[in-house]
Amino acid sequence: MTLAIEQFMCRSDNFGVLAHDPQSGETAVIDAPETAPILAAIERTGWRPTLLLVTHHHGDHVEGNLALKEKFGLKIVGPEAEAAKIPGIDDTVKDGDSFAFGGETVEVIATPGHTAGHVCYHFPQSHVAFTGDTLFALGCGRLFEAKPPAMHASLTKLAALPLETTIYCGHEYTEANARFALSVDPTNSALKERAAEIVKLRADGKPTLPTTMMLEMATNPFLRAHDPVIRRNLGMEDASDEAVFAEIRKRKDIF
Repeated sequence: MTLAIEQFMCRSDNFGVLAHDPQSGETAVIDAPETAPILAAIERTGWRPTLLLVTHHHGDHVEGNLALKEKFGLKIVGPEAEAAKIPGIDDTVKDGDSFAFGGETVEVIATPGHTAGHVCYHFPQSHVAFTGDTLFALGCGRLFEAKPPAMHASLTKLAALPLETTIYCGHEYTEANARFALSVDPTNSALKERAAEIVKLRADGKPTLPTTMMLEMATNPFLRAHDPVIRRNLGMEDASDEAVFAEIRKRKDIF
């Protein structure tokens, strides 16, 4: 049995997510950007949460922690390296840890870069990963607490997930990310086609997520520092993958 997932908007551009195991009835909240939309989603679905999985400590991902814990008595799980910064945390996880949820085993992947202790949650049987602010559709998170080599290594870990993995990210940044991606990879036909689809989705008020690892590997420049076309466009044919990634991230920061 695969997860049932409810995705919805919080704040101005955050995504909230409920992940529900139909067989056991267990429900997890993935990050807590804003209490009211999460409560509305719980009411809409009828899924009572027992678990809150936190990807990182930023306020727009933990704002609703204490309110949800008070209302539902749920367990809050988050990265060990950021435990002191996560309100209401009960259990900590680190790279390589796993735990049971419903009928499957959840894998924890440490992905430092956006924050020093950021983690992602992979549900391999359901072919789903929740990547927070590490991997976005056509982008990656800003580097607030780590250097480019750390984020490049984190993205390399995520890129090793099966191509059929469905990716849920923390923010609706895709349209802006697409504009930037085209600036470093303008001849990529798959990217051009995807960018046009994204413009239409946003014009219709529809979300651009979830995405898939297959789609990201074909179009996301932050996963493609090895690509010879991107390297040529940047004038970095002989540079290391880490150096190419750092240049792409630097350009995005000022785009």
